[in-house]
Amino acid sequence: MTPELRHLRYLLAVAEHGNFTRAAEELHVSQPTLSQQIRQLERLVGVALLDRTGRSVRLTDAGVVYTDHARRALRELTAADRAVHDVEDLTRGTLRLAVTPTFTAYLVGPLVAEFHAEHPGITLEVIESAQEAMESAILADEIDLGIAFAGTSLPGIETTALFEEALSLVVGEHHRPDTPLPVTALADAELALLSRDFVTRGHIDDYLSAHGMTPRITVEANAIHSVLEIVRRTTLLTVLPPAIAAAYPGLTTLDLDPPLPTRTVALLRRDHAYRSAAARAFTQLCGQWVRTRFPPPRIPERKTRTRS
Repeated sequence: MTPELRHLRYLLAVAEHGNFTRAAEELHVSQPTLSQQIRQLERLVGVALLDRTGRSVRLTDAGVVYTDHARRALRELTAADRAVHDVEDLTRGTLRLAVTPTFTAYLVGPLVAEFHAEHPGITLEVIESAQEAMESAILADEIDLGIAFAGTSLPGIETTALFEEALSLVVGEHHRPDTPLPVTALADAELALLSRDFVTRGHIDDYLSAHGMTPRITVEANAIHSVLEIVRRTTLLTVLPPAIAAAYPGLTTLDLDPPLPTRTVALLRRDHAYRSAAARAFTQLCGQWVRTRFPPPRIPERKTRTRS
């Protein structure tokens, strides 16, 4: 007798929770049944996989090695199952897409709308995720594709550049200064910024630090909509992609001198992974879509002083 898939799933659940009771609840089986199945697996492989002597259940050294192979085996079997059910004519199928939060404000809606119009039989699962968690999910085959930023990624992640995204100073319509605005004007500014959980916030902080600016950060929020509403209703400023402000009433953008940084938006996937027909079609659409809608960002001209 050889181990079955249920043995692998049961072992991984216990390893994740470190507890038979919680693992049994997740698996919707009784705790005695779960314990029996794990012991059966241990008899089949000939070694103890779990250490039950402590307050929590832990993997033995052999268990660590075995669960690593079990995860990979289940991941490959899941990919094989998707491959078998993949339909090349795109009349049905599923695409699991993850995006970083700023893209939900202006990119995902129109992009998914166009994909759905072309392939209405494909079910899309769209998840908002921080980039680090997104990359881990891609490597674990929990996500097919991700839209995030190019840069240093986890080993095994393949990135394809899509377009360059600019950042701009975003203000309410009552702000009407000449642009570009010198960065020194931020010295006395009050800002409403995204929290440090966002990649965008890191880019903003780096820019301000590079130019010796320490503006007063009056509001930090973990939701883009909250920041936009606050800026629209107050005299506070923020920094976001101009495409977000363009889609939001009552806001306008200002250029800064020196200009705010740009960053490369990229499509992420697992290197050498199976790519379904839906994933290939979405990748192709992304390339076509961004070429027509996202020209290279405009770099504002610097104002120069003339001597009298």
